[in-house]
Order: sequence, then structure tokens, then C-alpha cells
Amino acid sequence: MTSSISFRYELEKKQPRVGPGGITRGASVNDFPASVGIAGVSMRLQPGAMRELHWHANAAEWAYIVDGYCRTTIIHPDGNTYTDSFGPGDVWYFPKGYGHVIQGLGPGECHFILIFDNGNFSEDHTFSITDFISHVPAAVAAQSLGITEDEVAQLPKGEVYFAQGEVPDDHSLLSDPRPAPQLISMHRYPLHAQQPRRIPGGGTQRVVSAAEFPISTTITGSLIELQPGALRELHWHPNADEWQYFISGTAEVGIFLAEGEAVTEYFNAGDVGYVPMGAGHYIKNTGNDLCKILIGFNSGHYQALDLSEWLAGNPIDLIAGNFGIPKALADKFPATKNFIIP
Repeated sequence: MTSSISFRYELEKKQPRVGPGGITRGASVNDFPASVGIAGVSMRLQPGAMRELHWHANAAEWAYIVDGYCRTTIIHPDGNTYTDSFGPGDVWYFPKGYGHVIQGLGPGECHFILIFDNGNFSEDHTFSITDFISHVPAAVAAQSLGITEDEVAQLPKGEVYFAQGEVPDDHSLLSDPRPAPQLISMHRYPLHAQQPRRIPGGGTQRVVSAAEFPISTTITGSLIELQPGALRELHWHPNADEWQYFISGTAEVGIFLAEGEAVTEYFNAGDVGYVPMGAGHYIKNTGNDLCKILIGFNSGHYQALDLSEWLAGNPIDLIAGNFGIPKALADKFPATKNFIIP
């Protein structure tokens, strides 16, 4: 039986929201009904452009830099602020409700993927500083900001969302596009600097969970690369939903939803996919190029159960009995964990 719900959404084909120096496309459960536990955004900033100071009321934010450089500043409830610069392969995490801003550093466009640990995340639950100030009495804004009411009148009359500013004098990353692991900070983790798990001829995996990046208590990220024809074997995640952004290549994803219900989806670069918690699935590179996939889980702890490892952990006679096959055939089943199969 095939599922009536699609587990694929063409994110990069969505009509974007455009502002001064910025472009964003988002997919919440309203756009992508299968994605009940996680929402995602693809955003691009030109040099100097910023996603203005804002906070999210109903979700934490996890990000991965696909290309380019940017800088963020975040404020904690204790009043401390933290500024970090990010390059390709870097990750950030901002807890729910913490005010922050993102600005492009240049020299070119910065493209990053945002993952939120709530499928109902939307801009309706995002609070921007210009929107806030423009909707209080002018006298209150003047008293709060230490300016006159005439000067308040010079401020934006509503939400700015994207703003074009000067390019920051902050190019420390530009001479080092692959930051070393010691550059880990409270809000920044250089995922590309991590030594990946390698399967010869099959692919690689990098994982950043709360174990490696302590502040990321509600989201784990994984970057998987599959060689042509390679298969991320049949597996499931017992503790989290899975959200996928296909950075490059093409892939087939099969999802088993129990009681005879299953769906097969086909993905291109720029598409996003979703796998519910506990649903069995696989990912297969169907093209001739490297398939690169960014994966987010709505848990700070990474857990995966692979079919090969489970089968290998059972006696041969039990496997034979379960499938009703001769022991000689059962003996051909995996004896160790495969993970990625070339």
C-alpha cells in the first residue's frame, strides 16, 4: 500500500520572500504536511545584508552554511552576547527565544540552511525588533531608546525583516575556509573539520550532536555523502524525526510506515524530505555524481538502528525460522553492520 502523503517538497522551487540583500524560502507543516516535527528554511544573504535582530518563540534554530560567510550575534538571558563568524560547513545553534541577528560577510553570497525543532515554526512566531518597536506608543519607544519622539518617527514603520548594511570589517575566516576544530565556540561547530566516518567506495558521514556541541540540546545534524549507486542501508531512528535537504545529486528514498504502508520518493538538489520517528527507510544515490545530504533530527542525541547490525546479532537458526528459509540462505545475510553499502 502506498502512502497518500508526500514525503518530498521542492523547497528551492518555492516562490521566495525577497528583501534588501536577502532571499528566503521556508517549509513548515503548512507547506509540507508530512513534516510535523521539523521545519526548514533556505536563506541567502548578500555582503552586508542582514536578517534583522529577531527571536523565535516556538523553536530553537540550527544552521548549516552551504556556501559563503556570515556573522551572527546572540544575546543570552543573563545579558551576555556572543559574536561568531561562519564559513562553509560550519554549524550554529540558537536556543528558543534568544535574540539574534545574521549578516553576510562577503565577498559573495552566503547560503545557509536553517532547521527548526517544531514543524509548526513559521514567521508568525518570529519577533523582529523593528516590528516590535513600531507597534508600541512613540512615547514608550522614545523613553526606552533614549531618543525623542521626533527621532522615533525616523524609525521603520513596520517589520524590516531584511536590511542592507555596510559590509562588516570582519574577514578573519576568508583566509581559512576550513577552520580547525579548536575554533569550536559556544554557538559554533566546524562540521567540515570533523574527521568523517568513511565507507570505502560507499560514502561518508559526519554527525554533530549535543555530545560534540553541548548547546545543541534539541537538534542533531548529520552530513552524508553517497557515491554513485551507494545505499544508506535500511534503518530507522528510534528517538527523532528526520529532515533532509539534498545539497547535490539525485536520490531515491524509501520509507516504510508499518502495516503494509510504504512510499518511494525521488529527490533532486534543492528538495527536502522527511521521515517520521521510527519509520524504516533507506537512501540510494541514483545518479552519476556525488549525492550530498544535510540531515537534521529533532533530538540532541543521535540514535540509529541499522538492519544489518540487527540481523547480525541474532542466531542463524532464528533468522532462518523468521524468514522460513534454509540456514544456508540465512547464512548469506550480513554478519556485521554495513551502514553504507557501495
